[in-house]
Amino acid sequence: MRLTFPHMGQSELVLSDFFTRVGTEFVAPPRTTIRTLQLGFRHAPEGACLPLKVTLGNMIEGLERGADTVLMLGGSGPCRLGYYAEAQRRMLQAAGYEFEMIVFEGPSRGFLRFIAECRRLAPKRSLWQMWKALKIAFQKASALDEIEKKVLEVRAYERDGGSTNRAWEQALTLMVGAQAPEEIDLARLKALALLDDVDKDVRREVLRVGIVGEFFILLEPFLKFDMEVELGHAGVYLERSIYTSSWANPISKHPVTGVTHDDEAAAARPYLNHSVGGDGLATVGNTVLYARRGFDGIVHLMPFTCMPDAIAKGIMRRVSRDLRIPVLTFVIDEHTGKAGIATRLEAFVDLLWAKRRQNARGGTVRGDVAGVRRR
Repeated sequence: MRLTFPHMGQSELVLSDFFTRVGTEFVAPPRTTIRTLQLGFRHAPEGACLPLKVTLGNMIEGLERGADTVLMLGGSGPCRLGYYAEAQRRMLQAAGYEFEMIVFEGPSRGFLRFIAECRRLAPKRSLWQMWKALKIAFQKASALDEIEKKVLEVRAYERDGGSTNRAWEQALTLMVGAQAPEEIDLARLKALALLDDVDKDVRREVLRVGIVGEFFILLEPFLKFDMEVELGHAGVYLERSIYTSSWANPISKHPVTGVTHDDEAAAARPYLNHSVGGDGLATVGNTVLYARRGFDGIVHLMPFTCMPDAIAKGIMRRVSRDLRIPVLTFVIDEHTGKAGIATRLEAFVDLLWAKRRQNARGGTVRGDVAGVRRR
């Protein structure tokens, strides 16, 4: 078995660490590019959502590198993610590829089922060996997320443009080289120290913006068009509601954000009192939580045709109006361009600064609640 898997944020580092520990041969696909998108668009139905097309392109590029087995996430509920694997299996077979498909549901579907799935990934390893490898992989995922969270916070204060990005690259190098649990913790501390050492103007007035939405778009850098970097350079302190380790913590308090699913559901309850699948409920709940903490605005990211976040998108109008927090929604598909995103972000930042200045004078800005913008 030679395994490949689609990209999702920093998951490649975590999966590579896990497969190396359990002795499973794997080949990571190249980072997502325009070619990846084109491959997905070529073999997927036009109406399929963007994550399906992108992950399909990742799979094809992994198979082109010699993989014979594909690992894909599964799921349940109204979100179509749970159906991706079977649909992609048929698309790839129709395209002439020969392979095996392993669908990984994760711990949310039950611990014993989760262990059985892991055993299929490494049949020659004992449960104890698997458990140790999983614990270390999750430790590395949480450490990477903690570092990335700090990157989003620090970038708004940097004096030398690009210094935070350079520290982030050095941090990734440290984390890749860390193997034992104590090495991972030491690498985490060194990486955080690198970010502490970035020359910062701590007195600079910055905006605070929360990023919410569908998990794949939030985690995959290529599909965000450097949005977080551009906002940071524009003097915007960012917090994101989802990180790679969010998927590994379906019940407990998230080790990076400190928020539980119960917290999100309780915050969303005045507007949405049940799950709509995917990240719809979390999108609404985290918007409310950010508003309560006094954030200046919200950026909402979702793929075109995403059902759960389409529901959240409509509800966000009322949240924005009631809590007087501007919300800017980007609906991402294959036609989305970086120039258009940059223009809208610049206008949104200008609006947030105008709103803050008017609030300081005790007035209001016409259109200060941006609502949910059309794509």
